Amino acid sequence: MDLSPLGVRATAGTLRAAEGIVLAHAWTDEGVVAGPVTNGAQLLHLSVALCVLNDTYREAQTLGIEVDGVAVTADGGFDDDWRSTGVRHAVHLDVRASAADRTRLVERVDAVAETPRALRQGAPVLRTSVGGPL
Repeated sequence: MDLSPLGVRATAGTLRAAEGIVLAHAWTDEGVVAGPVTNGAQLLHLSVALCVLNDTYREAQTLGIEVDGVAVTADGGFDDDWRSTGVRHAVHLDVRASAADRTRLVERVDAVAETPRALRQGAPVLRTSVGGPL
């Protein structure tokens, strides 16, 4: 997937990028490399990418699929009023599994990944206070 200026990548294992922000990761010792993250739009997209990446490791373990690496790209746009036009993501896998098991894994992650599920349902965003320093 070609990325727009608002697109991001989250990578781990054998597909881990050489550059980016390194985040601690429950599923790999080396952590996740993510980026770019220079604005809120990219952070929104990265939340999807990281969720899908993490859930890929989790669900693979549940399904007995050995994962060597995962890379997730996420991108999207906004209209003139800064309403999201949606978030697209693509999953790239380095796994030891049949094509059928790879498909089963990706479909399972798509069904259970919490952040994409929440965004698909919509969520109110409310300011709760106005104040000075914390």
